[in-house]
Parts: sequence; structure tokens; C-alpha cells
Amino acid sequence: MISDKEKSNIQQFYKAVLTLKTPEECELFFDDVATIKELIDLSARLEVARMLDDGKVFNDISKETGASSATISRVNKCLNYGPGGYRMALDRIGEKK
Repeated sequence: MISDKEKSNIQQFYKAVLTLKTPEECELFFDDVATIKELIDLSARLEVARMLDDGKVFNDISKETGASSATISRVNKCLNYGPGGYRMALDRIGEKK
């Protein structure tokens, strides 16, 4: 369970992200707050969501991204039944590789 303090910290983090105006500002901020591994993992999840949205199969996604079947399953569940964050982001970036 998330404590009230943790919820407050998360909200503060979201507000900080919303102040970023350019990809360069995002890079500066995320280079400070996350490790390279964390950035790779987060960006890979979005790529998994994009590939699932494009109709790619789990095995191809795993081979291309290195994501585990558990990660792909979780992203698939969120993409199809979650609150809509992946869908919103994919629609807004509008990138189909």
C-alpha cells in the first residue's frame, strides 16, 4: 500500500514532469532522476505497447526488445484493460515504426 507521503511525492514528480517543455529538457531531467537501466526499461515498455498495438506477436516482441513474457503480458493487459495511459501516449506521439 502506498502511504500518503509516497502519494504526495508521486504527485510532485508528475508535476515536475509536466513542467518539461522539450525532449532536451526531458533528457536532462530523466538523466538526473533515473538510471540508464530504468530509462531503458521504461522506454522498452512503451515500445512493447506500440508493437502490440501494431499487432506483433509476443515472440517477435521479446526477440526485438528483450522484454520478458511477464513484461509483455503486463503491458498487453494495461494496453487493453488499463486506465488508458498507453493508448493516450501512443495516440499523441502518433509513431508507427
